[in-house]
Amino acid sequence: MNIRFILFTTTLLGSIPFTSSAQKYNKKTRQATANIVASNPSPYLIYTSEGELASFDEIIEAAKMSDVILFGELHDNPMIHWLQLLLTEAIDVEERELILGAEMFETDDQLPLNEYLNGVINLSKLEKNTRVWPNFKTDYLPLLDYAKENKHKFIATNVPRRYASFVYYNGLDTLEYLSHDAKQLLPPLPILYDGTVGCYVEILEMSGGHGGENLPKSQALKDACMAHNISINLPKDGIFIHYNGAFHSQNQDGIAWYLRQTNPELKVLTIDATEQEEIDHLDAERMGVADFIIATPSNLTKTH
Repeated sequence: MNIRFILFTTTLLGSIPFTSSAQKYNKKTRQATANIVASNPSPYLIYTSEGELASFDEIIEAAKMSDVILFGELHDNPMIHWLQLLLTEAIDVEERELILGAEMFETDDQLPLNEYLNGVINLSKLEKNTRVWPNFKTDYLPLLDYAKENKHKFIATNVPRRYASFVYYNGLDTLEYLSHDAKQLLPPLPILYDGTVGCYVEILEMSGGHGGENLPKSQALKDACMAHNISINLPKDGIFIHYNGAFHSQNQDGIAWYLRQTNPELKVLTIDATEQEEIDHLDAERMGVADFIIATPSNLTKTH
């Protein structure tokens, strides 16, 4: 039995309302999924926030009822990148506009990005005029080309890294002293910052205090910039799917936290990716980090 059969065998029964976290689904559907998994080992398994087995169809249905999808990834995991493309294709329906965006492009990449999407420049010139990641061609170009082929916008959401570095050395408040042109690449100033938000507390703890508060503040600038560019590009009646490192949206922190400051009513679906030695259960520490968590084996071949 191939992977696509595993992906699409389980179907939803009836209409399933979306909330800020995925709802529990029909028990028979879940049992059918479990039976398939038991007899057909998979290179990944999907879990709900509560650690219950879920199907890819459930992610699709929840995604279609969302305003924003924050698809948290492990940057070098090919399975996650493939699922990003599959989900993007699945939610691309006529009745709702679809806009794509990614952490992997910075705001000053938008012009050459648009020129590539519009056929003004070719791939080689795009690579020369943007700061593409080492695994760009294998993992992100398929998403970009999907947008190009289907005439969707693709938004460069991340802050230029030089400004994140600037904050690390000088603090958030010093962004006010940048030029007018530089500020056009940033979210509106001053940047709201709450050091009690879980992800920033964790960054400070992991660093052992190295860099002080400026380290989580430089991360907050990235999150604020990505949230801002998602917000200003939200389709009126559509979906914005955003690809970002998992840490940027875990536990509804990071990007999700900043989105809530702008619009607390926004329907945001979070997807997380994790690697485990055994994926037949969800590790306890991954419970609750997102609406859906995709687990892949830790020995999965990496893209870079």
